Amino acid sequence: MANNTTLLLGLDGVSVVRVESLADGTRRVDLITVDEAARACPSSGVFASQVKGPAVTRPRDIPYGERGLEFFWHKRCWWCREPACPRKSFTESIARIPAGAWVTARLREAAGRRVRDAGSTVIQAARDLHLSWPTVMSAFRASAREVVDAPLPEQKLLGVDETRWGKTKWEQVPDGGKWRVTRDRWHTGFVDALGHGGLLGQVGGRTVADILAWLSTTPLTWRKNIRYIAIDMSATYRAAIRTGLPDAIAVVDHFHVVQLANKLLSMVRRRTTPRSADGADGPPTRSGRPVGACSATARTSPTNSSRACGTPC
Repeated sequence: MANNTTLLLGLDGVSVVRVESLADGTRRVDLITVDEAARACPSSGVFASQVKGPAVTRPRDIPYGERGLEFFWHKRCWWCREPACPRKSFTESIARIPAGAWVTARLREAAGRRVRDAGSTVIQAARDLHLSWPTVMSAFRASAREVVDAPLPEQKLLGVDETRWGKTKWEQVPDGGKWRVTRDRWHTGFVDALGHGGLLGQVGGRTVADILAWLSTTPLTWRKNIRYIAIDMSATYRAAIRTGLPDAIAVVDHFHVVQLANKLLSMVRRRTTPRSADGADGPPTRSGRPVGACSATARTSPTNSSRACGTPC
């Protein structure tokens, strides 16, 4: 039963039989099942032939327009023909609206992508899509798992840097009574330094063992393809690269190079500040002269040394 409204809805397995505008502006959409596979028992797989009774559910879908849509799915309950089936009876379901689901699959996917790709918070996505916080968080976990489980893209230039992440947490060892770190406040991130891969991985801690632990989870062919590693001037990262990626060339990013050059320049400038004409030593004052270079103070007698000389130092 493919009509224009059903094609516009684009929800496979169901057909629109009526659309009604309610008093508050919401549009009520009545649906029926048109997928023959919905008659198959989820447990035994046997197609049912005897109807047990009608059922109506109200699954939520992606908002349409300002008022959105309110679904009323008119479906049937069936008796399973398999005598050994533990379910005995079941209700129609389709792939886009699984059994017992109050949210369509595409709405759940849209909620997960909004948090994963669009940078929305979980609570904001829940407000926009009229869902609960646990529903959106569950959808985000499923959506994020697709990215985490996907194979890493090939890399020529890998970036490694640390990020502060909360506070350090400790727990006491039951036997010895000593304390150990359960969560480090520093995390090490691995990013695509040239392409659009973004964050490739993240591990708690910034020690050599932490970095090698993450590298050990990557395929050997992926590690051999890396030619350059962009890092800061961390001896820990350098040691980890020599061990885990011996064929890669370490490249220090220009920010830390310029930062170190400025620090050394300031140290040299403070150490080689011009001395006064009489060779007095000491740190420079606001006027640029060392503290011991005030000739007026030097000529005062011991009894008058406590008085200000009047020369602005």
